[in-house]
Amino acid sequence: MSASVIRRGLELFSEKDGEKHKKKMSSNKQRVHKQIRPAVRNKSTVKDKHIKSAVDEYRKKQKKSQLTSNLEYFLNADYKTQSKHTGKIIKQNSGRRACHQPDLPVSKPEEKSVFTEQEFQKFQEEYFSNL
Repeated sequence: MSASVIRRGLELFSEKDGEKHKKKMSSNKQRVHKQIRPAVRNKSTVKDKHIKSAVDEYRKKQKKSQLTSNLEYFLNADYKTQSKHTGKIIKQNSGRRACHQPDLPVSKPEEKSVFTEQEFQKFQEEYFSNL
C-alpha cells in the first residue's frame, strides 16, 4: 500500500474519533479571504418586493389548450386522405396477434342452376296448362 492511502485512512479514522484536522489553505490571500468570509446574504427591501398572487402564478404555469385552433385547422383542410392509404395505416396499427386480425371476407361461389332455361319453360307450360 502506498503512503498516501495510509494517510487518508488515518485521517478518516481520526475524524471518527472526534479529532478533526484543519486542512491546509492555499497561500493565495484572496482565496483564503473568500473562504473565511461568510457568505453575504441578499437583503431585499420591502419596497422592492412585489406581492404575487398564487392564482395568477398558477394560471401562468398552466398550458393553454390548443384544441379549438387544432380543430379549426383540421376541419378546414382541403386535403383528404385516400381510403387505400387509411386502410394501410389502420392495418399497420392493428395488433399482430391472430385474434386481433380482422376476418377475411369469404367469397361465396355463385350457385349454378342445374336446370336450363328451356327446361323451365317446359315446366311452366306443363304446370300452367293443366290448370
